[in-house]
This record gives sequence, structure tokens and C-alpha cells, in this order.
Amino acid sequence: MTAEQKVRQIIDRLLTESGWIVQDRAAMNIAAGLGVAVREFPLQSGPVDYLLYADGKVIGVVEAKPQGRTLTGVEIQSAKYTSGLPDNLPHYRLPLPFAYESTGTETQFTNSLEPDFRSRPVFAFHRPEELLRLVNLDSQVRQKLRHMPPLDTTRLWGVQVQAIQNLEESLADNRPRALIQMATGAGKTFTACNFCYRLVKFAHARRILFLVDRTNLGRQTLNEFQQFVSPHNSYKFTEEFTVQHLRKNAIDPAAKVVVTTIQRLYSMLKGEEEFDDANEETSAYEAALALRKEPMPVVYNAALAVETFDFIVVDECHRSIYNIWRDVLLYFDASLIGLTATPTKQTIGFFNGNLVQQYTHERAVADGVNVGYDVYRIETQVTKDGARLAKEPGLFVPRRDRRTRARRLAELDDDLTYTANQLDRDVVNPNLMRLVIRTLRDRLFTEIFPGRTEVPKTLVFAKTDLHADDLTRIIREEFGKGNDFCQKITSKTTGRKPEDLLNEFRNSYNPRIAVTVDMIATGTDVKPLECLLFMRNISSASYFEQMKGRGCRVVKADDLRKVTPDARFKDRFVIVDAVGVCESDKTTSKPLDRKPSVALDKLLNTIAAGAVDADLVSTLASRLARLEQELGPEQQQQIASESGVVNGLVGLSEKLLTSIESDAVARRAATKFNLPARQEPSEQQLDAAEHEAMQEAVRPFHNPRLRDAILKAKAAAEQVMDEVTPDTLLRAGFDAAAKEKARSLVSDFQKFIEENKNEIEALRLLYGKPYKAGLRYRQVRELAVKLNVPPFYVDPREPQTVGRLWNAYEAVEPDKVKGKGGRSLVDLIALVRHAIQPHEPLVPVGTAVDERYRQWLAEKEKSGMTFTPDQRQWLDAIKDHIAKSPAIEQDDFEGVPFSQLGGLGRAAEVFGDRLAVILGELNERLAA
Repeated sequence: MTAEQKVRQIIDRLLTESGWIVQDRAAMNIAAGLGVAVREFPLQSGPVDYLLYADGKVIGVVEAKPQGRTLTGVEIQSAKYTSGLPDNLPHYRLPLPFAYESTGTETQFTNSLEPDFRSRPVFAFHRPEELLRLVNLDSQVRQKLRHMPPLDTTRLWGVQVQAIQNLEESLADNRPRALIQMATGAGKTFTACNFCYRLVKFAHARRILFLVDRTNLGRQTLNEFQQFVSPHNSYKFTEEFTVQHLRKNAIDPAAKVVVTTIQRLYSMLKGEEEFDDANEETSAYEAALALRKEPMPVVYNAALAVETFDFIVVDECHRSIYNIWRDVLLYFDASLIGLTATPTKQTIGFFNGNLVQQYTHERAVADGVNVGYDVYRIETQVTKDGARLAKEPGLFVPRRDRRTRARRLAELDDDLTYTANQLDRDVVNPNLMRLVIRTLRDRLFTEIFPGRTEVPKTLVFAKTDLHADDLTRIIREEFGKGNDFCQKITSKTTGRKPEDLLNEFRNSYNPRIAVTVDMIATGTDVKPLECLLFMRNISSASYFEQMKGRGCRVVKADDLRKVTPDARFKDRFVIVDAVGVCESDKTTSKPLDRKPSVALDKLLNTIAAGAVDADLVSTLASRLARLEQELGPEQQQQIASESGVVNGLVGLSEKLLTSIESDAVARRAATKFNLPARQEPSEQQLDAAEHEAMQEAVRPFHNPRLRDAILKAKAAAEQVMDEVTPDTLLRAGFDAAAKEKARSLVSDFQKFIEENKNEIEALRLLYGKPYKAGLRYRQVRELAVKLNVPPFYVDPREPQTVGRLWNAYEAVEPDKVKGKGGRSLVDLIALVRHAIQPHEPLVPVGTAVDERYRQWLAEKEKSGMTFTPDQRQWLDAIKDHIAKSPAIEQDDFEGVPFSQLGGLGRAAEVFGDRLAVILGELNERLAA
């Protein structure tokens, strides 16, 4: 066949798959079906390759061109055909509304009913029913987008309004891809509900696809649609339109919005009737998909035609969705709308640089939409340098079976030196984990969240599910709490549904701490979260930003106190970095290489999904060859039985490697294409032969029983438990960025007291030179009220809030801060005095009062004055009162604890006529 005949053959097939009956001109029967494509039909402007009839009337044309031919220049020819229809042929309108240009491998489509119409690439031809629907519309979607009603901004704030308006303008301008960047917690999903409602109600979108990362995020999205109330008629979205969260591989014909994962969508495109819900519990983007460098293979499926959706909303689109899943998205003739908090350069490139909204975390913090964060670094000797476990005669080292958790004792074969990267995968060091958790526990209420008594809602990121088990147990032990206090929440959680545990973590007092691997790492909304503990490192910049985003969400003070009673408000969150995650370099996307750096189960799942390329095959072969050395005869036999390969893993690995070995591929290409003896295969022939060989090599792994047998064998491989090597703390404290924030807070405080020294009574007294006693508690409280504003947040009702200023001085001037202060309101006096006289040390008022009291007693004793036990009891109580309130008056004797000692009358009896003198001395000396 000629090149043109081959193209016609392919186009015939594509048209047939899309529901068209392809006929020759001589044998045409336009009543043979709803859609008929007639080859070589003569028109006034010349014969068109295919004339399209829909329901007996001409509706469009198809122009075929050889492969490799650019289609843009063919549009002029197609346009002539749309205007060259003989007058006597039935038609819907002239010029004909629809035109296709195709090479069989590339097809483009023009809908001349649209305003400022232009051609666009399509995966396949539209079905006849779709062209009939389009031609019978009173106006096209894009036309309606140009006449949208004004946006009701009542329930929206500025950034959301801007995002929706910019998006609608972009869509009306026929820009098929648009990206919205909104910081985590800024209301992306609510914004999406608004524009989806408008697209359905006013632009008459047929159907919108809303893609999410995991099924629990799908539930969150469905809930958002269910709660959305129309500003136009007060109906909820789901009362007015059908919103479907796919739980089966079937779309409700009435659905206007379909929420699903791309994993399930791909399963539907492959024609699978069933899909295991467990495949949606973990993130497809963060699994093994970084191993793919080619998009997932996609073929046409008539049950899910290209016109199924008008718009596709891609939530959290910063991940691999625009990479390996590209062809799944581009399969549909739909405009793409991306939502992300952390776009990479690749993401922006995929959306053609059309960033219609850019609202960063920094802006969100400045606007009070997000809270900022501090980094508290915990570094230990083992996390920094690893360790060496020496082989000693008679020293039995515990080993743990990864699958059963069973332990046994065995001697080491040789000295074992392990790095930090091997921790909690090949080697487990419980001492390290305990040291980190103890440090967190001991510093939590003094340094990290000073003045607090309740453990803040804390999320711990573990490396593996087994690592999460270890951490959960150790956290409970070190905090001395029960099961409810700390819960593991991963996709492998058994006994209770992970989403139920997640709801408790979000809305109830317990659990205080949740340990996860990646289930809560992205997208999941837990607003009261105040602390993130990283026990795993992350190499992907965008993934790390998403993990950090779990802590930045703003929460109302009342809602926060419902789950954390002693929290006043959430004005920051803290990253406790135990692995250097904030210090290590990060890539903008996950690397692709042949190293065995991704979990074996995720490699196998990627292959099970239909993926195949040389990097993936090489990596799997390497992993299987290494695993073969660790397995016993019984496991080898099980794998051989399930695979049908006599020598099990060895044979499977060899077949994988052979499929990408250059000489073997060349021989296969020569045979496949029947080449002469000395003719070298072309590059295309080699690629085809290699692809065929790889598909054969990975076919055994499509068997779920084989995958399960391999994973069970891998799980049985043991971890070494290093219970011998102790760990030491190298440093624990806030990082440089936190110190810079502290420096800024100190500067703001000094500026505040200087600007208000004549306006606030307490400051006027403290600025007096020399300082005279006379400051009263009400004046200190008045100062606290004035400081109850950003960035100080000193609440007179909660004295521990002074600790924020105190800790800032401790971070900026550690040599001048003597003691832990900031737990009493009167420590404001010490802070103001130090700000006025920075050369003087910063000492808690209580500590200073104790020291001055001892000096006063020593002076009295030296002068010959002694005190009875009753007098000392009264004096100690007076001293304690001055430490909490800057002075004492005789009226204070009517309150506790003086009333319990007998009140003013008893004080007069104990001290006689010396009472007034002693009170005056103590007021002057202790409050000096």
C-alpha cells in the first residue's frame, strides 16, 4: 500500500471505533446508521477524503494526509470543502460546522460554531451523537463564557474572586489550559466549587471531571460540593445538580461533576469493569510513578468517548499527573484547569505558562490566610553519621522479619556499618528514635511551645509502615500515654477505617499525635495541626512543600481550643526536623534512574498498571536479582510455581535484562522485520523490538499471585535491630530562619516601648530615672492589653503568652538571658527594663525577687535583726506576692494567701509597729 492508503486504513478504523459507518461513494447508504462517513466524495471545490453525515444530513468533513505532514497548513483546504457542498445535499448549515484533519496518528478538529474558532488537537473523532448535540445548541459553551452573569462575591474573598474571574476570561479566550496557584488553606476547593457551578449553570457545561490524588481527598471534595450553597437560589450544589464520587467504574449519565482519582479513570479507559478501592488509598503520584519517563499507554474506548467531559479540574496538579498521566488527560476533548499550592516549572510549562492566579504561601501568611512556621532542629550522632555495629563472639543481635514482625537472635556475619539512609529500612536503632522523642517531649513545653501544658496536635512522618509502628509504640512509652494518645494512620491501618481515625485526629481531643507515611502528607485538611515531626527525608521540593502545607492552615481560636484546650490561637506551626529535611537539597521533581530507590511493591504496581520502559525493567531486574540471594528454597519454589519460570527469580530477572540487552534486541529486530543478514535494524525497528521484548518479560508480573508471592518473600527478609549502639544529642534548637523572626520580634518590641513610653503608664514609670517603686499590677495588665496585638500577642488572661517575647530574646541574646521566664505577666517588667538597659541581664522577675529577698534577709541578720518563724512565714508570702505583682499594699492582706494566715489584723500582731516600715522596704528592694 502507498503511504496515503495506509493512512486511510488507520482513519477508517478510528472513525469506526468512534461510531461512524465508513462507506465508499459508490455504495453509500446514509440511512445505514446515525453517523456515516463517505470516502472520496466529490464537492464543488474537489473531492473530500471523507464527508460526514449525521442523521441523514451533512455535518462535516475529514481531510487525510500522510504521516509526518503538518496539519496546520491543511486547514485552508478543509475550509474550502466546508463551503463547497452542492446546493441539493441536505445539511445543517453552511459552511459545514465541523472539520477534521488527520494523519491517523495526529488529528485536529475545528468547530466553526465557536467564536473566534480555531483548530485543536483531539485524541480521536467525536461520535455522531456529539456533533449532533453541538450543532443543535443555541450557542456553544465558549460563546456562553463570554456572556457570564456577574460573579456574586458575597461569600468570596479577594483572591478567590480574582481566580474565578481570571479563569473565566481565559476560558472565554479559548486558552485550553489554565493554572490556579493558591496557597494551601486559601480555599482552592471552595473556589473550584464556585467556578464549577458557574460553568454548569451558566456556560451549560455538559460534564466536569474533578481529579483528586487519593480517595479520601475525593470524599473531602464531595463534601465541599455538598456544602456549597448557590448564591443565586440558595440550593445546595448537589440539590441542583448531580455530583458523583466514583466508587465503581461507571459514570452516571445525569452527573454534572464526576470526582475520581486518575488511577480509576485509567482503569476505566482500559475497559476494566472493576477496580480495587485499595488502589486509591495511596497517592498515585508519590508511588513508583517517578520511574516512568513515558506516559501511560492510552487507546480509544468507545464507552468513554473523548467528548465525555467539557472541563477537567486537576487538583494538586504539581505532581506527576502532567507527566506520566499526560495522555490520560489529553485523551478528552476538554479544557484543563489545574489547582496547586506549589507549582514547579514543569507544571507551569504543561499549562502553557497560563498562570491565571498566583497566590503564594508568603502572601497568604501576610494576609492571615496561612500561618508561618519555625524549624526546630534535633540532630543526633547516629542521624548525622550512622553507626558501626561490631561483630563480637557470643554477641547475638536481634533480627526482625518485616512481614510477621517475628524476632530471632543471631550473630553478625561481619561488622555492620550503616548510614543514616539505611535507618529504619535495613537497620533499626530504637535508641535513636527514643532520643528524638524524648528530646521532643522534654523541650515541648519549655522551648518549642513555651507555657503550654497540652501536647499540640502533632503529625509524624515515618519512612515505612513498619517504621510508623515503631514510632507509635515509642511515642506512647516516652510520653507515658495510652493507645488513644498516639495513633498510626496509614493505608495499612487495620481494625478501623483510616478516615475515621483521621476525623478523630481532626475533630477530637485524642489522638494528640498521628504517625503516617504518606496518607496525610498531601491535601488532607487538619486545621488544628500545630507541629510536624519529620522522621523521614524528602528529595522532592514540591512534595516537601505539600507536606509542610499540612501545618499552615488557619483555624478559628474557638475551634482550636475544642481539641487543644490550652491553646490560645494558632499563629504559627513548628517543623521539628530530626533528619535534616529542611537542610538537604531538593529536586523540583523526583529523579529517574536505574537505582533500586523505590519500594518493590510500588515497582510491581506500576508494571501491573501497564507501564513498561527500559529504566523500569532494569530497576526491577536488579531488585529481583538482589532479593534472590535472600530467599530460602520454599520461597523460591513458590515464586517459580506462580511465574511458570523453572528457576524463579533468576529466570525472571534474566528475561528482564535480556529484553533490554542491545545485541538481543538487534537479533529480535532482524527476525521481526525479516531483515537481510548484513542489514542493521533502524532505530524505529530497534525500539519496536525492544518494546515487544519488554512487554513479554513483564507479562508474568501481571499475575497478582506472583506479585503477592514476591512481596511476601521480600517482607520475610529481616531487619537488623541495633539495640547496642547508644545515640547522643548533638543539637536541639530553632534554626536560623526562626532566629531571624525572633530578631524581628525583639526589634518590634523595642520600637513599641520607645514609641509608647509617654502614653502607657507602666512604661512611664519604668522609664523614670532613677526608677522608683510604685508600679502596680493593674498597670502591668494595661501594658499587656496594649501588647495584645500582632506580632506580640500578649494576652493578660493567659500570662504564659509573655513567653513568646521572652523566647525571642533568648534566641537573639542567649548570653544575656538568665533563666526561663515569660510564664508570669510581671515578666513584662523584666523585658521592658532589659530593652531600656540592654547591657543588664534579662532575669525573670521571680528569680530577681528571690535573690533580692535573700540579700535583704542577710542584711537584716547582719544588723542584728532576727525574725520569728511566724514572721518568716509572713515575709515569704509577701515575697511571693511581690514576685507575681510588682508591689504589696495593706489591702492585699484581705486576699489569699494572707487571709488564710489571719489577714491584716494578724499581720499587725506579728510585726507590731514595724509592719509599715517592712512593707515599704520590701516594696522598694524587691521590686527594684
